[in-house]
Amino acid sequence: MGDRSGELATAIIGVRAAARACRAVQERLVRPEALEKDDKSPVTVADFASQAIICAELERALPGDPIVGEEDADSLRESSQAPLLRAVVERVAEQCGAVDAAQVLAWIDRGDADARSDRFWTLDPIDGTKGFLRREQYAIALALIEAGEVVLGVLGCPNLPLGDGLGALFTAVRGEPTRMQCLWDATAPARLVSVAVLDRAEEARFCESVESAHSDQSESARIAEILGIRSEPFRIDSQCKYAAVARNDASIYLRLPTRADYREKIWDHAAGSLVVESAGGRVTDADGVPLDFTCGATLERNRGIVATCGSIHDEVIAAVRGARS
Repeated sequence: MGDRSGELATAIIGVRAAARACRAVQERLVRPEALEKDDKSPVTVADFASQAIICAELERALPGDPIVGEEDADSLRESSQAPLLRAVVERVAEQCGAVDAAQVLAWIDRGDADARSDRFWTLDPIDGTKGFLRREQYAIALALIEAGEVVLGVLGCPNLPLGDGLGALFTAVRGEPTRMQCLWDATAPARLVSVAVLDRAEEARFCESVESAHSDQSESARIAEILGIRSEPFRIDSQCKYAAVARNDASIYLRLPTRADYREKIWDHAAGSLVVESAGGRVTDADGVPLDFTCGATLERNRGIVATCGSIHDEVIAAVRGARS
């Protein structure tokens, strides 16, 4: 696999800087500025600033690497969005130094690469935007994919509890254990995290989306009943759910599609899936099939997501099939 220390360091620097920009947006704005994308999900100043900052860091350290990001800058170029663009440039400048709008737009557009390259990064600048707007859980998710395999993942979770404060950074490199450290303090030591060790699924706790539109929660309830799980679901936004499974806040994360034709986006799962797997867990789709990152920007060959602590994975998949039938 080779030495990933340089790539990991670059990813951490970018995610930490983006997290600071996101926190600055929340501190400065009573209600974060937002516009509506075509799919009606909110996009904030922090979304665009986060993508620009991480793309700038990757461009500096790894200028030849393509980036597949969630956002593009087209909407920011509209004259009606001039105030929004100014706010984005201000947040980026706080982390990257003096920049103009043209440079920020160019950095955002670096996230428009081909997701079928042999090597590329995939980025969700804010996963869980609605959680961000509620000042609850959201994640900054960055992963490196080579030959269809996620080989490096970084999750920045600004509002996730860690010790006496908030803000956890999770890092995973294929073949190495998952590590967790303070998101804000680069000098703080990292510690290994691992999933729960369970004999039976009935001992597990579910982790699922706050937003009911993101997953079929009634189906999740049926699966919990089949498994004999009585504990209340642990509902949080974003890829923080992967972090929760990795560090044993929960043992099962289900994302069951609400439409038969829906396919997950790679940036919503690449980093988180490796964080769980490197902590000893398993991640597949709802049929028990490994996630396939070779189909472009979507997990075209997969339906739904099942992430567990590993030891109960087959039992959970069987329950998913039972609930469907």
